[in-house]
Amino acid sequence: MRIIETDADVSEGAEWLAQTCPQMKIALAEIGPLPLRRRGDGFAQLLSAIVSQQVSVASANAIWKRMEDHGLTTEAAVLAAGDDGLRAAGLSRQKIAYSQALAAADIDYAALRAAPDADVIKTLTAVKGIGVWTAEIYAMFSLGRADVFAPGDLALQIAAQGLYDLPERPSEKQMRAQSLDWSPWRSVAARTLFAYYHVVKGREGIT
Repeated sequence: MRIIETDADVSEGAEWLAQTCPQMKIALAEIGPLPLRRRGDGFAQLLSAIVSQQVSVASANAIWKRMEDHGLTTEAAVLAAGDDGLRAAGLSRQKIAYSQALAAADIDYAALRAAPDADVIKTLTAVKGIGVWTAEIYAMFSLGRADVFAPGDLALQIAAQGLYDLPERPSEKQMRAQSLDWSPWRSVAARTLFAYYHVVKGREGIT
């Protein structure tokens, strides 16, 4: 199980993709060096992902800052705060339920670091409020998994449509099948497409 820990790891994956796929080679030449994009792992990282669901970046940042200011970044604190405490920090009723479900799930985050990719996804999606996309993003960027992809991501779909000159945006099923061509560096392919999305966005005026 390959873990992406350094910029050199990302560069190795990018070189492999460029040698394997002509379109990826074109994208990588246009976007330049890829970012490492490693994040922390654990409860707070997933809780932040829940907070960020279906709101703007600015709103998510503001709510998360209130969560931090109130010390609501651990399982014990979230459970002790109750509905009123979480509501005071700006969480909706649905996100209160999701946050409490995550806090009560008793996930062994240290064990996830060594668990197979499929087990990571299975463990996280068993929690109410954690979908496959969130689990895949966590595996890629918090755990550094080299061969995980998030085919349901809209930006990745739009980037792939532009890069491969497709007549329409590929579906999640189509993207999952396509991503097999990028194995064992699907996470680096995702980094490439995330970066290429901004190229497509600039060309087409996507907001």
